[in-house]
Amino acid sequence: MKSAGKARNNGLYRHIRTSKEIIRNLLNDYSKNNVTEESRRFHVCRQAIYEWRAKYDGTWKSLVEKSHHPHHHPNEHTQEEKEMILRRYPKYTDDMMMLWDSLRKSGYKRKYASMLRVIHKWVKPEIEKRTARKPKPYERAAYPGQKIQIDVKFVPSYCVANGQKYYQYTAIDECTRFCYREMYDEHSTYSSKDFLMKLIKAFSFPIREVQTDNGTKWTTALLVKDPKSKTMFEKALEKMDIIYHRIRVATPRHNGKVERQRRTDEKRFYKKMRMYSLEDGREQLRKYNKKSNNIPKVCLNFRTPNEVLDDYLSVM
Repeated sequence: MKSAGKARNNGLYRHIRTSKEIIRNLLNDYSKNNVTEESRRFHVCRQAIYEWRAKYDGTWKSLVEKSHHPHHHPNEHTQEEKEMILRRYPKYTDDMMMLWDSLRKSGYKRKYASMLRVIHKWVKPEIEKRTARKPKPYERAAYPGQKIQIDVKFVPSYCVANGQKYYQYTAIDECTRFCYREMYDEHSTYSSKDFLMKLIKAFSFPIREVQTDNGTKWTTALLVKDPKSKTMFEKALEKMDIIYHRIRVATPRHNGKVERQRRTDEKRFYKKMRMYSLEDGREQLRKYNKKSNNIPKVCLNFRTPNEVLDDYLSVM
């Protein structure tokens, strides 16, 4: 067995070496040599040499054997049949048998399995390409206070010594990334209103618009059909003449800046602190508020939120 394997390896090596020598001769004005003599010398038929000479374009890849399979099958679906399936497929996406029966009644003569192959290979990709949703370009805030993103996160239990549940309210200005946080022992519409009042005092610029998710701590628009029914948070916004915008349901990425800031707070603050009461947590968070707005951000071209805010306020 070893000798047979060794013989095969020697034969393969000889074939590779032979091919290289022939190509080397082709490069050295091979047309002057007699094909019959070269075929005897390298133990290769003349037809192979002629084929190599015809295919060779100066690169080794040109001599690689190509597939001999046909590009088209004589019994493949016609373009008219594919278009017929494409037109009817959206109506029967959950029942392929009904689709096949509908096609048969319109003159379709293919088998059920053949139809499925065409759907998976051609129809589905075509439909996905046509119906792919193109996200709208995001409008960047042009000045401080144009849009403020607000959200709530649970304070991690591993940093709470007394076992109570606490919640961090976070607001971030889209333009300057200036951030304000506050801690509460509940997340209700009353806490949301109280946070809004503190937020207005903390920001040194007027607020035009506030954006949140659809949680009941902000709004009950998804639960109550009456448009006049508003939460304390919504009434406070209305009283302050601030525009209120709710993001689409189940799309937290639309509140991406404040979501990202929450993860940053987890890494920079909560994993390094230990709180023993609500007052203790608020005091530590107050110091972190001041510190975080003096940390450079990549999105601000390595400037701090306070530096960017000062530049805007100097010309406002």
